Amino acid sequence: MSEIAISLKNISKCFKRYSRPLERLKEILVPGKSRAEQFWALRDLNLEIHKGETVGIVGQNGSGKSTLLQIIAGTLTPTTGELVVNGRVSALLELGSGFNPEFTGRQNVFFNGRLLGLSKREIEEKFDQIASFANIGDFIDQPVTTYSSGMYIRLAFAVAINVDPDILIIDEALSVGDAKFQLKCFLKLKELQEKGTTILFVSHDSNLVKRYCHKAILLNQGQKILEELPNTVINRYTKILFADEADQQILEQELKLTNHEEHYSISQNSSCQYQPKEYRYGNGRGEIQTIHIENSQGEATFTFASCELMVARLTILVQDFVAKPLVAMTLKDAKGEDIYITNTYYQNIDMPELAPGSLLQVSFTQELLVCPGDYFISFGFISLNGSQIIPVDRRYDAIHLKVIRAATDMSQGVVNLQSKINVDLEKF
Repeated sequence: MSEIAISLKNISKCFKRYSRPLERLKEILVPGKSRAEQFWALRDLNLEIHKGETVGIVGQNGSGKSTLLQIIAGTLTPTTGELVVNGRVSALLELGSGFNPEFTGRQNVFFNGRLLGLSKREIEEKFDQIASFANIGDFIDQPVTTYSSGMYIRLAFAVAINVDPDILIIDEALSVGDAKFQLKCFLKLKELQEKGTTILFVSHDSNLVKRYCHKAILLNQGQKILEELPNTVINRYTKILFADEADQQILEQELKLTNHEEHYSISQNSSCQYQPKEYRYGNGRGEIQTIHIENSQGEATFTFASCELMVARLTILVQDFVAKPLVAMTLKDAKGEDIYITNTYYQNIDMPELAPGSLLQVSFTQELLVCPGDYFISFGFISLNGSQIIPVDRRYDAIHLKVIRAATDMSQGVVNLQSKINVDLEKF
């Protein structure tokens, strides 16, 4: 267990739900008979997180994410199962938890520090650092009730990261801060990662999970559905999310993957971190039959020079009536983070309703304005029904592109903005 930061074995959590407040009172007055409905927020959860790992937890609202974090943080007790946590835990949970609203910011810093096991002297030594990071000025000596949500989260985050935690837990709290403060927070997270701090965080921002996490966990209805590399988990989460938004029957017919491993999988020597394979699903009303990638000369290829022109040609067969169709393309980097998303709707291209037997030819033509590296393209054939997005055939990570250096340009980063540098030398 020396290398395990957090271990959960068969963890379950049950809450009582009463139809009316009177039923709760009756249970108190007449003990021995339960008048509550049982709600299992977590069921038989098994999980091991190693020291130094950053783990993202994703899932729909009500899937058990916050309950899991509160159990690990010690603010909730599991109904069944065994929990082992090795190290000091600092938790930044939902806005409003952890601080006494009647205390000043300064008093809450000392109060929380003592709860986390620091001595008064240790807190005094860290106070200036905490106050500087929070940057709320004279409000540090005002009651927390006078704080805006942004000021509150600044102080709460400053305390959480400056008490030298072995394990840091963040529950969607960073979405409250402004852009400048969020950048400051994530730079601090990178610093903690380099120190070997174990970090767990819940976020609905899939790109944050891909960018910062070593792995991700998908929860659904209180159960762990998947524990894998971030891109794999986000792909699966998206499927569950849209199945719920539209209709559970939409995804009953899962499309079989065609075997394109010779083109689409990644070799062991690749610098790509998540080595994806195509992930495909839809309702079966249509099918993206072929994907053809070519350069400006019309040659089929998966290797391009930076900023070279690429054409992606799709052939889509319509099996059943599709109303308000939409065709989309997404470009991801080697971490699975979205770089560019476009579709016929975004570009205001009218598409007719499609009858069974229709054959649709769609092409995406663009310059690959990215720096050298591994990139992945996803395609989607979708039907819009009001505000609902109904997947017809989604092919995530269908194409692996290798982008190489162009001529003498050794610029680095993700996008290649093709800067033109002009140097004038004047002699005196």
